[in-house]
Amino acid sequence: MVDTEKGFTLVEVLIALAITAVVSTIAYTSFTTVLNGVENTQATAERVYEINRAWMMISRDLDQFVPRPVRDEFGDVEPALQGGMAARFPLSLTRAGWHNPLGHARPELQRVNYRLEEETLWRDSYPVLDRAGETEPLSAELLQGVEEIRVLFLDSPENARSLGTGTELDTRNWPENWVADSSRPGAGVSAPMAVEVRLVLSDWGEMRRIYALPPL
Repeated sequence: MVDTEKGFTLVEVLIALAITAVVSTIAYTSFTTVLNGVENTQATAERVYEINRAWMMISRDLDQFVPRPVRDEFGDVEPALQGGMAARFPLSLTRAGWHNPLGHARPELQRVNYRLEEETLWRDSYPVLDRAGETEPLSAELLQGVEEIRVLFLDSPENARSLGTGTELDTRNWPENWVADSSRPGAGVSAPMAVEVRLVLSDWGEMRRIYALPPL
């Protein structure tokens, strides 16, 4: 009688285990690569959303700029718009369109400041235009990973020249500060014609936006 039953030898078992291990390693590596790709894509999408949200807030404020000076908490007059390295904040302005859905007794104008602190861009807004010493701003975090914010100001039509033969404006001669003249106390400061906002991000490098101020 011939024995037809035959088991696996030790060598065959070891070969099968080795093949299984190789296949499992390849499958795990492929899965990890796909998972990392999904996570990177999601992180990039979230970063794009954060950057676009910050630019949208800046755009909305500048698009609704109004030439209304205010008084700060020290009683000094702040121009309707000021900014630059010589200013208290990189950008400070009065804007309209402050929504009031509950009908509170307050104006529709609002004073906002943009400031950079520990590589985070913040937006401060105040409940009143002319502040008292105890007036506290409402601070909102706009964007992290910001290494620098720089604002340039268009002071005259002569500086609104295009760069080369393209449509991009040449902002190299635009003033870097828009503040009151300290040698002329009480002198007003007119608003610039346009501003360029530059953000230097730790991951995306420099980004620029130019905004023409109303009524331009």
